[in-house]
Amino acid sequence: MASVHHHHHHEPTGQSLVAEAAKALVDAGEQWTGMREEVFAALAAQPRPASAYDIAEAVSQARGKRVAANSVYRILDLFVASNLARRIESANAYIANPHPGCRHDCIFLICDSCGRATHLDDDGMTGALVEAARDAGFADIRPVVELRGICSACN
Repeated sequence: MASVHHHHHHEPTGQSLVAEAAKALVDAGEQWTGMREEVFAALAAQPRPASAYDIAEAVSQARGKRVAANSVYRILDLFVASNLARRIESANAYIANPHPGCRHDCIFLICDSCGRATHLDDDGMTGALVEAARDAGFADIRPVVELRGICSACN
């Protein structure tokens, strides 16, 4: 069995996570606007992967006026491209990246019962997938690895 390569870094939460996300986005040459901050804060506060509609609803409630899901989708796409969020493909949902300054490919474990997503770092496994894809003639490879099952809390 392959060993899991863990990344050792602190995982900020709350305002410190929002501050790290802001720094990472500005360092990437993008603007950190009030709306982007509200979307990121709402995403980071979600206990499980959330859809753009979930985030739009949370931001709408916080603002006291309706925010369009299309606007949230655009911001979430920017966050994914900038490594501030991850997209859970099988659920069409998003989670905040708990370490926005660290770039690596994640393996997601998704509970079919409660919906929580846990990420696992295994550079050996994702590296092997990238290498196999390159050997097959693919370029610009972005591994998306999601395993579905029942988490220990629900089991």
